[in-house]
Order: sequence, then C-alpha cells, then structure tokens
Amino acid sequence: MTDSTPDAARQHHVPVVVHPVVDAIPPFRRVEILGTQVGKAYSLADVSEFCRRAGLEDGDAYDPGQVSWRGGGPDVWE
Repeated sequence: MTDSTPDAARQHHVPVVVHPVVDAIPPFRRVEILGTQVGKAYSLADVSEFCRRAGLEDGDAYDPGQVSWRGGGPDVWE
C-alpha cells in the first residue's frame, strides 16, 4: 500500500513549527503552519497571530502537541 501523505505532513507531526532564531536586526524566527511558511515572527504574539489567521485560534504555544519549537522554546527570541 502506498502512503499518500504529503511530505510536509510526514515531516511535521504538529501543525505549527517555529524555526530557530535568525541572527538579523531585529532577530526573528520563521513560522510554518501545516507545512507552509507563513512569515517571520519577532515575538510570541506574532506566532499567535499567524495561528489565528490560519484558523488555529485555540492553539497553545506551550503545548508540544501543537507547536514544535526548534532551536529554543517560546521564550527564545535572540
């Protein structure tokens, strides 16, 4: 039997992935929702806004079943 799951869905087991901090001025983190890059977050509020826009309003940024934080948790922005 063939697995028809898209690569992005197989790769990410949670709907939201927040990537490590990019050393820029100001520093930011790239955010993916359901395998699609949705933007740059400069704070936890930005991540919440991206989730809201994607219809994930009830999301909990501290829930590892909903958000995968790469390169540091929700308190790491530098």
